[in-house]
Amino acid sequence: MANASTGTLYRGNEGMWSWVAHRVTGVGIFFFLLVHVLDTALVRVSPEAYDAVIATYKTPLMAIGEIGLVAAIVFHAFNGLRIAAVDFWSGGPKNQKKLFWAVIIGWVIMMAAFLPRHLMHTFGG
Repeated sequence: MANASTGTLYRGNEGMWSWVAHRVTGVGIFFFLLVHVLDTALVRVSPEAYDAVIATYKTPLMAIGEIGLVAAIVFHAFNGLRIAAVDFWSGGPKNQKKLFWAVIIGWVIMMAAFLPRHLMHTFGG
């Protein structure tokens, strides 16, 4: 049943939003892997076509896409550990909010470590 105040099923708590984000990042990672397998398989069909596809990946736009990919992978991995803790640790359900914030803090730390190097590599410096 929809929440009367917002007209949505989502209550806005950490568990609901992490559930949505986990599904969205999972689907995004799946599609990346599908494209990755297909473009790698292209080398057997036509090495020239493979080289052309790989050349399109070496653009600033794709570098921004890589940031999104890394952000999705890191969140999905940390949130997966949170889900396992909630499922298999007796204290997990009562500490779900703390675990969610641990995921967010871990994600921010990992992205802060990744972004400067990636941006320097992409845009020079």
